[in-house]
Amino acid sequence: MKVEFADSFFESLKKMYNRKKITWRFHDAVRYGIPNFFKNIWLFRKSLYAYRWYDYSGVLRFMEDAFLDMAEKSDKFGLEVDVSREKKVLAMRRISKIISNSLESNYIQTIENELGEIHFGKELFDDSDLTEEQIAHNKNVFAKAQELEEKEWEEFFQILKGQDYSKFDPKIDWNKQFDGTGIRGWWD
Repeated sequence: MKVEFADSFFESLKKMYNRKKITWRFHDAVRYGIPNFFKNIWLFRKSLYAYRWYDYSGVLRFMEDAFLDMAEKSDKFGLEVDVSREKKVLAMRRISKIISNSLESNYIQTIENELGEIHFGKELFDDSDLTEEQIAHNKNVFAKAQELEEKEWEEFFQILKGQDYSKFDPKIDWNKQFDGTGIRGWWD
């Protein structure tokens, strides 16, 4: 059996070699790098404006924008099988919602919708004219709001971490066990 290289093989090697030259790197920067840079500036414009070195909320805003963009693009243009892709998109949207809740700090409002509004005294930070039931209600609302916030933060880190695939049962279909979490698997 005689093995030969076709002429196109060596042409491909030549093109691959040429892609490493400075002219091609310049072309790639102008054609892809710079436009992508400006797209990212536009995508993260609100996050860039609100970013401050002393506050973690700027980092959360970047993450929220990135996860929403990833979810939207994965949903529209993703090449992955629908079953697992849809689970990943839901996880991305959920983590964006958790970040949004944290940035808006709407946990007390959420609990007030469930349990009733907080009672305020006549003076700010003075609850001497409130009844014992009103004070107990306020404490309950604050405690439940803090509990909800901690629960969402735990969910946030669990979504980022993902599942332990080593614990999957090989007898059960993988897609039935997979829940879409795990940032390391959010690529397409």
